[in-house]
Amino acid sequence: MADRFYTNAGCTLVALNPFKPIPQLYSSELMREYHAAPQPQKLKPHVFTVGEQTYRNVKSLIEPVNQSIVVSGESGAGKTWTSRCLMKFYAVVAPSPASWETHKIAERIEQRILNSNPVMEAFGNACTLRNNNSSRFGKFIQLQLNRAQQMTGAAVQTYLLEKTRVACQASSERNFHIFYQICKGASEDERLQWHLPEGAAFSWLPNPERSLEEDCFEVTREAMLHLGIDTPTQNNIFKVLAGLLHLGNIQFAASEDEAQPCQPMDDAKCSVRTAALLLGLPEDVLLETVQIRTIRAGRQQQVFRKPCPQTECDTRRDCLAKLIYSRLFDWLVSVINSSICADTDSWTTFIGLLDVYGFESFPDNSLEQLCINYANEKLQQHFVAHYLRAQQEEYAVEGLEWSFVNYQDNQACLDLIEGSPISICSLINEECRLNRPSSAAQLQTRIETALAGSPCLGHNKLSREPSFIVVHYAGPVRYHTAGLVEKNKDPVPPELTSLLQQSQDSLLMGLFPTNPKEKTQEEPSGQSRAPVLTVVSKFKASLEQLLQVLHSTTPHYIRCIKPNSQGQAQTFLQEEVLSQLEACGLVETIHISAAGFPIRISHQNFLERYKLLRRLRPHTSSDPHSPYPAKGLPEWCPHSEEATLEPLIQDILHTLPVLTQAAATPGDSAEAMPAPMHCGRTKVFITDSMLELLECGRTQVLEQCARCIQGGWRRHRHREQERQRRAAMLIQAAIRSWLTRKHIQRLHAAATVIKHAWQKWRIRMAYLAAKELDGVEEKHFSQAPCSLSTSPLQTRFLEAIIRLWPLGLVLANTAMGVGSFQRKLVVWACLQLPRSSPRSYTVQTAQQDQAGVTSIRALPQGSIKFHCRKSPLRYADICPEPSPYSITGFNQILLERHRLIHM
Repeated sequence: MADRFYTNAGCTLVALNPFKPIPQLYSSELMREYHAAPQPQKLKPHVFTVGEQTYRNVKSLIEPVNQSIVVSGESGAGKTWTSRCLMKFYAVVAPSPASWETHKIAERIEQRILNSNPVMEAFGNACTLRNNNSSRFGKFIQLQLNRAQQMTGAAVQTYLLEKTRVACQASSERNFHIFYQICKGASEDERLQWHLPEGAAFSWLPNPERSLEEDCFEVTREAMLHLGIDTPTQNNIFKVLAGLLHLGNIQFAASEDEAQPCQPMDDAKCSVRTAALLLGLPEDVLLETVQIRTIRAGRQQQVFRKPCPQTECDTRRDCLAKLIYSRLFDWLVSVINSSICADTDSWTTFIGLLDVYGFESFPDNSLEQLCINYANEKLQQHFVAHYLRAQQEEYAVEGLEWSFVNYQDNQACLDLIEGSPISICSLINEECRLNRPSSAAQLQTRIETALAGSPCLGHNKLSREPSFIVVHYAGPVRYHTAGLVEKNKDPVPPELTSLLQQSQDSLLMGLFPTNPKEKTQEEPSGQSRAPVLTVVSKFKASLEQLLQVLHSTTPHYIRCIKPNSQGQAQTFLQEEVLSQLEACGLVETIHISAAGFPIRISHQNFLERYKLLRRLRPHTSSDPHSPYPAKGLPEWCPHSEEATLEPLIQDILHTLPVLTQAAATPGDSAEAMPAPMHCGRTKVFITDSMLELLECGRTQVLEQCARCIQGGWRRHRHREQERQRRAAMLIQAAIRSWLTRKHIQRLHAAATVIKHAWQKWRIRMAYLAAKELDGVEEKHFSQAPCSLSTSPLQTRFLEAIIRLWPLGLVLANTAMGVGSFQRKLVVWACLQLPRSSPRSYTVQTAQQDQAGVTSIRALPQGSIKFHCRKSPLRYADICPEPSPYSITGFNQILLERHRLIHM
């Protein structure tokens, strides 16, 4: 669901078919990224990781060892696509030669290697129920490299082509792609030459209306042209293929007289003529060869001609088509090899790509499935042997002694199929050598009787059809014995070969040369009857040769998995995937790995993850085995040497009893021991149970640390909150103190201003009064008794103020020059009168409790208004304390009268 389609399972790469195009996943930039990475295995798993690993193995070793990649999986899992991506990867990352001419040659070779794919797929792949581009043959591609790791050539070896598909296709399946390509992509002139009219119906071309991406005729023709197959040769190939389509339309009618051959139906006579024309054969000879069987008998090798029944005529027709197509396919492979294969002296190492059938199990299984599953059994044995050998080598390097005994060995199944002296293959071959008609029930009885002691042979007593069951490593498969012997014989009547040798077509003349020394397996001479070379024998020989090549290389494995059988993207069916994992041998790999130590962690990574487990083990200063002082744990440095790492690892191992006791339930015995765990030279080997125990201990320590951190954080947060609260209180108190101090300072400054202004005014008024009274002398003042204890100077000032009170009134009403407070002070000063006067003034007492209030007037004459502005000073309207000489009169009354107005 996250668009990640690769993962690793031990030494195997598991590739999941996405069933949708993902261009960025296979771009040239990504290929170069994996190629330039210092450690590609640390990147995400990818098919390019395997490609780069094999390429570096060939490049870095002092004595280069050939590499091989085994790509397996069932039909539709993506084996062909994976092989194609690997070939593109090697073509991209291979270094370019220095010279321009050599560079062009290398490019041409790489292009030819890539162009071999569409040709092989067109002639060897077909649309099946499981896959639109299913490979109907196995192939081993050998990419040849020189000492500079440049691709100098390649070689292709094929296995077990499904040639029966030419004449027989299952329901909803198609023939090989090439037949649909020539019918859909041929031009008008080519249709006339090949007798392929638009909309023509052919019996061997089912589902022609279905269009696939693989039906691209121009891509195949261009690839063939790059491989050195010129246009006339291509036209000749396609003409022969068109002749096979017309051959399939020949239908025979049953003959009422057994002595007379079966005649073709009326609508098939035209097909006979067209097929003979396209194949370059005489029409009558073609028809006669299919209708009549030639029998040689006796020492004299007398020839007898026997008309064939209708079923045998159809069989001989199909056999002729299969013979032509198989020879044509082998010829194409040889042409491709001659085009891309390099000289033996020009390459030193190779990287092999093996693309074979996956394990198959259908409702109706026959010889093809037996051979395919037999090959998978051999490859599984090779894989298990390689995996076990790799495990044992790694254990030996790390200094561990361990023997793998608990794993399923498929040798018993191989003995059942290919064992000596008696096996399924030997019994089938023996039936082919017997000069008698084969019986399916008799073959079943022989197999069950001769191999009854094999544990891998099963029986199905409820089946009505003759069959036997083989218990493979991936599961039991039921094989039907009907037609098994005939398919194994793969009989080719000698008269069919003789017929094709008479062809006037240049291509067929090359495929079936006239060679008197060549004797077919159907032509034994006299009493010296040679063993019949059956399909099983040939397949077994080619498989042994392939395994010899694989044993001489360093193998790598890619298991392709199909997430669902419907080919839908973003759909993952667990049951289907699990069955494929079992068929690919991955489940058995897991079992083998679980029998030993499936988890291997380097010392550094182990310490990085589990060093905190040392907290579980109490340490004291008296502990002589403690690798560090009791007062603290040593800190581990990532660059420590192995000698420094081992004591730390051993210290972690000492915590295992504590972990085991903590994980044990109350009902467990006290003898519970920790799961196996070994410390190698560079790695720590542990089992799944030990990993679970370590992870539980690590989780426990982390929980303790988390609780400590939480408690410390809560204390810290509480202290911080308390400190912030106190700090806020201090700040608020400081602010209040500062504001109060500022307010007092402003008040003090205002009072100082008022004081200075008052003092200045008094001095000025005294000065002005003294200046006005210069030269005036009042004798009655000097003669009057001075009852008050005042100085002469004060008496003089008071006399001046009393005489000049009208001047004060004038000053108080002035608009300019004197402030409001100053005006009030002037008026107040001017109204100050002495308590007693030597003159006869009229004195009116306003209050009885005062000494007396004198006025210069008895009654006011009219009203006097004072228009005084309010001072901006805060305390300007507060009058000072009256002096002991204050005498109020009419002016005082006026002031009290208008005070409310001014306030």
